[in-house]
Amino acid sequence: MSEQKMTREQRRKQLQKKKQSKTPAKMWVKRILLTIVIIGVVGLIGGGSLFAFYASSAPELDETSLKDPISPKLLDANGDLFATVGAESREYVAYDDIPQQMEDAIIATEDARFYDHFGVDVLRLGKAVLANLTNGFGDQGASTITQQVIKNSFLTNEKTLKRKAQEAYLSIKLERKYQKEEIFEMYFNKVLMSGRIYGYGTAAQHFYGKDLKDLTLDQFAVLAGMSQRPNAFNPFKNPELTKDRRNVVLHLMNLHGKITEEEMKAAQAVPIEEALLPEDQRVAKQDSKYDAFIDIVLNELEANGDGGAISEGITIYTTLQPNAQQQVEKTLNSDMFPTEDIQSAVSVIDTKTGAIAAVGGGRNYGADRGFNFAQDMTTRSLGSTIKPLIDYGPAIEYLGWSTGQTITDEKITYTGTEQVVRNFDGKYKGKMTFREALYNSRNVPAVKTLQEVGTKNAAEFIDRFGIDLGNITESSAIGGTSKAMSPIQLAGAYAAFGNSGVHTEPYSINKIVYRDGKTEKNYKPKSKEVMKDSTAYMVTDVLRDVLTKGTGKRAAVSGLDIAGKTGTSNYSKDDMDKWDLPSSAFPDVWFAGYTTDYSIAIWSGYPEMKTPMTTNEERNLPQNIFHEVMANISTDTANEKFKKPSSVVEATIEKGSSPLKLASEYTPDELKLTELFVKGTEPTAVSEEYEQLELNSPSNLSVDYDELASTATLSWDFEQEDLETEVQFEVAVKVDNGANELIETTKQKGLIIQSLIPGSTYMFSVTAVSDGIRSESVSVQLTLDAEVEEELDEIEPIEEEPKNPDGSNNGNENNNGNNGNNGNGNGNNNGNGNGNNGNGSDSGTDPGAGGASPGPGAGTEKPDDGSTVPPTEGTGGTGGTGGTGGTGGTGENDDTGTTP
Repeated sequence: MSEQKMTREQRRKQLQKKKQSKTPAKMWVKRILLTIVIIGVVGLIGGGSLFAFYASSAPELDETSLKDPISPKLLDANGDLFATVGAESREYVAYDDIPQQMEDAIIATEDARFYDHFGVDVLRLGKAVLANLTNGFGDQGASTITQQVIKNSFLTNEKTLKRKAQEAYLSIKLERKYQKEEIFEMYFNKVLMSGRIYGYGTAAQHFYGKDLKDLTLDQFAVLAGMSQRPNAFNPFKNPELTKDRRNVVLHLMNLHGKITEEEMKAAQAVPIEEALLPEDQRVAKQDSKYDAFIDIVLNELEANGDGGAISEGITIYTTLQPNAQQQVEKTLNSDMFPTEDIQSAVSVIDTKTGAIAAVGGGRNYGADRGFNFAQDMTTRSLGSTIKPLIDYGPAIEYLGWSTGQTITDEKITYTGTEQVVRNFDGKYKGKMTFREALYNSRNVPAVKTLQEVGTKNAAEFIDRFGIDLGNITESSAIGGTSKAMSPIQLAGAYAAFGNSGVHTEPYSINKIVYRDGKTEKNYKPKSKEVMKDSTAYMVTDVLRDVLTKGTGKRAAVSGLDIAGKTGTSNYSKDDMDKWDLPSSAFPDVWFAGYTTDYSIAIWSGYPEMKTPMTTNEERNLPQNIFHEVMANISTDTANEKFKKPSSVVEATIEKGSSPLKLASEYTPDELKLTELFVKGTEPTAVSEEYEQLELNSPSNLSVDYDELASTATLSWDFEQEDLETEVQFEVAVKVDNGANELIETTKQKGLIIQSLIPGSTYMFSVTAVSDGIRSESVSVQLTLDAEVEEELDEIEPIEEEPKNPDGSNNGNENNNGNNGNNGNGNGNNNGNGNGNNGNGSDSGTDPGAGGASPGPGAGTEKPDDGSTVPPTEGTGGTGGTGGTGGTGGTGENDDTGTTP
């Protein structure tokens, strides 16, 4: 009995467990289904209500707006209108004149069920919803041709529920009011094709120079594919990208049964460039302004997903500075260019904000001329302008190098190869500083610097700018990158050096305002720090030297604090051989420079790389353009100088010391360099390479006084071994305890002092001097007795006798000493005897006819052999008969110290 009871109890528990396990599952399934139903009902009610609410505020259909594009307004940085991009020259094509294959290409690509839906393609919408749920709202559109007409005519390009609801409502309304063929005609003539080209008929003339009826299948496919991304699929600019898009269109035409597979393959095999209008036949709009800049604006709109908004009547607030743009265009269209076909590109960026102030897309650039060299050219080597960005900037940022870092310019090869790294002059200059290597653009130090930095660090550094240079290798140090950058990108990157290390990706649009005048979209990119302010300033300080004593002197502008770098690319050996180029050939030349206001990058070269530059006029062209543009756009700016941040310190080092050491007081001046260091890394040790030069004092200093001549002759000796520099001697005198006065500096070991005053005490001192080093002085004293006046006997007058008619001796004895006595003694018989002071000659005597005794004379003597020889007295002449002879002069000895 108990066992049976236990068994029932167990069975009851098991049933309860099953009930507990099943009931919740069923309950949740019911709840979920009920919730879905409720949500569906609420969604239908709510969605229908919301749709009705949005639809009620939709604009009315207007036939003029449906058929004509609405031109956008472009405003400059001052808010002034400078262009409207409209459809003034549009080729309007009626539906009956549209070729069937053209229509088939558009329908297959844009809206395959155009003739089946009522304005909204429900099936396509379902696919788009799934894609948006998976990848986020706005990931994929489901717009039909009808919806595109509505959006481009009445609505903004916003991806919002309100816009989508109004678009759907108006599309259904449009389909009720107009025939499909009329709607297709609206779309066909209204759609933006590229730049400022509206409608397929206009595009046919612009790109092929033909009417639509004369185009071929492959050309129809090119045009049909452009409307998705009008500027990207421009065959003039991007033929490869356009080819890929054309082939997709041809595939879709085949997929939807519009063409056979054979027709598809035949059309896909046609080269894109084959039938395009030749460049010399592409006519630019003569009344357009600032075409190169407008191209940048249109590209930026497309890059931000607003390419189609150009036909929606938006207002575009740009960064254009009209004065700068006018100066750029004036310069590019001037006569400074050495050849007719050479091209140049200019980009002018605001150093602080990254805003594009002006653009030069090429010489004689016009609307939709195709290739904009300032933005589209991203395949030409940057040459040495890359060095601050992947060599020296990273060396400061990662390694803490100073501008005085020692680098040896010597013959090396790239790691793991036998390829020698060469400098532009074919020479190697030995040890030099970071500063010298950069401003003189030496290649070997640049490669060595990148080797120290490491390619990984170099790649990380340039990646901070949002610039892709491809794989960084050792040859990248001097411009050998697998990818390059445009002049706009280069100017933007250099601006970061002038803006304390803060970089802003260059932009041409501040904001756009949609047709309603209220809805705005901000385009200004965010700035970010890409390097330390110490790195930025130290690179800038070195690049200043490029314009003062380096390779960029022609770019300098008086009164402006400019930093910059030159760059020249080279041909590979294969290219030299393939195109049979001369050894002097080079394909690209650059200059990038900046102030605190503007950063400008210039490129010059020929459109086809196989056409070389070979002359200095071509090589210097970017510097000349830079000078002209920078000088003229900077007249109304603050022109502030670059300021050294607190993170940077200066120190005077001894050049060549390794590791760097402070210069000592004995370091030669030519080896003392004041360089920049990141604060905390400056050297503290003082170099001991050069010891104090101690000069021996002169010895055996003596003085001899000549009482008759009132002169003192100083003489001394000097000896010192291993002295490599020249020694001079400073001779000074102190008279009667007065001030010490320098008499003369001489290389000789003797000196004659003249015009001594009796009764005075002279203290003569001599100091040896060599290369700024002075010896201890030695002195000698000379005390002169005062003169004693003697009484003179009265001399009776003597009658003057007549002059000797028989030619008595009228000899002159001239004393030309520097004591003021001319040595003229005139006897009564006019016996003038002039003793001659020989001034170092060997004519100490003059055979005068009369005279009595030798007279005093003095001179300054500096024998070449370093000895001092007392002057030898000359012999006076003989005075005339009955007269008193003049005193003779004292002759100076010659270089040998002898007197005849």
